[in-house]
Amino acid sequence: MDPLQQYEDFANAALTALSAATDTAAVEAARIEFLGKKSGRIKTLQDLLGKATAEQRPALGAKFNEVRQRVTAALEARQQELAKPKASLTGIDISLPGEQIRLGRRHPLTQTMDEFRDIIGRMGFTVAYGPELEDEWHNFEALNIPADHPARDPLENFYLATAQAVSGGPVLLRSQTSTVQIRVMEKSKPPIRIVSLGRVYRPDTIDATHSCMFHQMEGLMIGSDVTMAQLKTTLRLFATTYLGRDVTIRFRPSFFPFTEPSVEVDMSWGQGWMEIGGAGMVDPNVLRAVGFDPEEVSGFAFGFGIERFCMRRHNIKDIRRFTENDVRFLSQF
Repeated sequence: MDPLQQYEDFANAALTALSAATDTAAVEAARIEFLGKKSGRIKTLQDLLGKATAEQRPALGAKFNEVRQRVTAALEARQQELAKPKASLTGIDISLPGEQIRLGRRHPLTQTMDEFRDIIGRMGFTVAYGPELEDEWHNFEALNIPADHPARDPLENFYLATAQAVSGGPVLLRSQTSTVQIRVMEKSKPPIRIVSLGRVYRPDTIDATHSCMFHQMEGLMIGSDVTMAQLKTTLRLFATTYLGRDVTIRFRPSFFPFTEPSVEVDMSWGQGWMEIGGAGMVDPNVLRAVGFDPEEVSGFAFGFGIERFCMRRHNIKDIRRFTENDVRFLSQF
């Protein structure tokens, strides 16, 4: 066989073996097979060079050097390629330099709820949770809201057409977090001091201060001698802790089926007032619905709109900003 062809065959075989190597061990095996000093196939090429005639030696020597350099370069390239960190599932090589990753922020409403939990927790309240899909017992009946009350109008709620509660009745998206108070009182005995934070749903016309989905913090305190004075003190202390000493809270007489007496709670904002929730002493019918004796225990309940507290604190004029997903707005918090 032509010696020059043998050199070319050696190079082709070595390059094929290196290309097929999938790990560093296979690359090392190819290096020993082809370039090993003691037993590598390159020794055969050296022997051919030693047996060549004086006329053949210059051409064979040049070919030998060219083949050895080509295989050595391919070996080093394959070693470096396999030494690189593997690319991630997204195809990004994490070893490459690039811009610093920009981390996201917690939503302003999430930040507000976290702070609410901290403030109310220091007042001795614990956090309770309940489902957002509710039956009519927990959303209305146990809260002393009769069947003919306007709040139960199907047009004022989000009923699920095909869903049925365990009792067989209709299911709706809860319209208030007061449902959690009932669930807690059904399973617990006084004294009780809890809050519940979460989403509620009402088909309100969306404008600067209303939305069809918003967040509430519902509070409940049940004991042997709970008074309206304790309720007002709790709400004032909570509001000033979150909003600052410059906020003014006022209470207006009102009516809610589940509290008696009842008050609307407003806070000062600019030159006017904004309603932030309702409160009152737990109605005796609500206590009876969960098996409590109104002659032995009393309690207060309150519900705050979380969005409106956040709006007041950060001077946000439109509640729709929270759900528009405008990064320019959200990145400020």
